[in-house]
Amino acid sequence: MSSTTPITLRQSIATAAAELETANVAFGHGTDNAYDEAAWLVLWALQLPLDSDLEGNTGDTLLDSTQLQRIADLTHKRITLRKPAAYLTQEAWLYGVPFYIDERSIVPRSLIAGPIADGTLDHWLSDRTHRVLDICTGNGSLAILAALAWPEVQVDAVDISSDALDVARINIEKHDLVQRIRLIESNSLNALSPQDQYDLVLCNPPYVNSASMAALPQEYLAEPALALAGGADGMDFIRPLLQQLPQHMTEEAIVVLEIGNERGYFEQSFPQLNPIWLDTNGNHDAVLVLTKKDLLLI
Repeated sequence: MSSTTPITLRQSIATAAAELETANVAFGHGTDNAYDEAAWLVLWALQLPLDSDLEGNTGDTLLDSTQLQRIADLTHKRITLRKPAAYLTQEAWLYGVPFYIDERSIVPRSLIAGPIADGTLDHWLSDRTHRVLDICTGNGSLAILAALAWPEVQVDAVDISSDALDVARINIEKHDLVQRIRLIESNSLNALSPQDQYDLVLCNPPYVNSASMAALPQEYLAEPALALAGGADGMDFIRPLLQQLPQHMTEEAIVVLEIGNERGYFEQSFPQLNPIWLDTNGNHDAVLVLTKKDLLLI
């Protein structure tokens, strides 16, 4: 990317985007196209805000050789290592909220974040909503978004991975929520006591079926498989979870469950259920809502 001809910030992003496209890298960890990914990498390399006005004067800024080399090095890493940009920058954003991230946890991108942030889930909540459970919390992003959306609730954030919980702890401290979010190392619900009763349950579990796991791009294989792989039909974690959940739910409680592209397998596994499917980022089949009464049908 080095040149004797002056290069603007906007031009450097276009160049990086072209390189990413030529290299056929995979997206989906915060961006879905080469230009946005390139903008993220370039702005981070230059320590500029991600919301910089690239169409205005900022985009016309001329870059020096040192800045261009930083951009070239980071773009090269993205292409050769095939790691999500979030792992290279150790930062990810979800609905305007920043999170620290590294390879110990999957990159925050859960579709459940939308219904939390846009108020969709408020329909099922009331002044009796006091305790929230976030199962498979990973980096802690959903637990944090819930605590920020509903200042009156306490959140328990559960994960089987102590490494992921270490990342979640960094984020909880970053957002000054140590007093409101409790981290619990647990294989699903096993470490909870009978007294642990929740008004709202959030869960973005491992749900990718075996065939899909085998076809994942390298960027996804850079993430912990434990947080992705859901068995032959993607339901290995979900089946026992939905059977056990009612004993930890208050009478009016709901569970919000993300299943990605596995709606067909979900309906085969739970034909007796009639969940409410939420519209999340234009997707109508990835996130569902079930009540405690629904789960008692299993």
